[in-house]
Amino acid sequence: MSFAGAVARFNDAAVRDLAWLLFSPDLLSASHAGAPLACPVESDKRAAVSGWLEALDDNPEALHALVRKPSLRRLGLYAEALLEYFLTHGPNARLIAANVPLRAAGQTLGEVDFLLHNARRERLHWELAVKFYLHIGEGAAALSDYVGPNLQDRFDLKHDRLLHHQLGLSARDEFASLGFEGPWRAELFVKGRLFYRQGAAPTLPPELADDHLRGWWMTVSEWQESKGDEAFAVVPRLAWLAERSLSNEEAGTLTFDAGALTSPTMVANYDRSAGDIWRERSRGFIVPDEWPERALRYARLTTT
Repeated sequence: MSFAGAVARFNDAAVRDLAWLLFSPDLLSASHAGAPLACPVESDKRAAVSGWLEALDDNPEALHALVRKPSLRRLGLYAEALLEYFLTHGPNARLIAANVPLRAAGQTLGEVDFLLHNARRERLHWELAVKFYLHIGEGAAALSDYVGPNLQDRFDLKHDRLLHHQLGLSARDEFASLGFEGPWRAELFVKGRLFYRQGAAPTLPPELADDHLRGWWMTVSEWQESKGDEAFAVVPRLAWLAERSLSNEEAGTLTFDAGALTSPTMVANYDRSAGDIWRERSRGFIVPDEWPERALRYARLTTT
């Protein structure tokens, strides 16, 4: 079964998001990521995990209790809660600890996302990142050409911090003193989607997986000129993971005025041929007309 099929068959939105987190392609290439990549579902455990998700889809109340807390307003926290539920209750691993703060001399050095034992009883340290970057520029791409929609994040900077700070936390002497018996194998768990200007096909940097999830982006002017009679709706931030189908009523609450957009906004293009159900065709960002110039400056910004 394809990745899309493995996710779309679940009815509950939170279960679909969890399936997306487990089965979606990695953003990073296993051969050039700079560190081992996490494997949340081993090939011989795929059927067991799928069956567990099917049962969860029938009775998702316990999952909802964890991931629908009012305090989980950030997408990263929502994704962490999903993965914590899987590691706590799923058939593939056993959670040892989550969100372990590391302090020294009264200062917080960082936080270890997940410690777990996999099915082979290996001690693993996972650092989770779920990222949505827009590619800016032309020609051969570098990781620095992938920028966050609000220009407060960049893929090369995130990648560097994961490799040279986050993954090393579980190997520090201060961490050993917390009582978690090691050593821990530190692995990257990086999922998400990368968005390319409509019609662009840059040469990918070696760090990226060839099969990473893709979307498109357009300026407001470009979108208004090309949209025709196509149906679009805003994708709320906590719905950025798995694809969504909408009822007519739901779609009506997510309409937008592109001319009034002041910041990049994720939208989905929908097929309305199925009566009262809007089925998602693609994901993209609509950005203000001046955004590409600012984004290019941010991509070229040298940091120290």
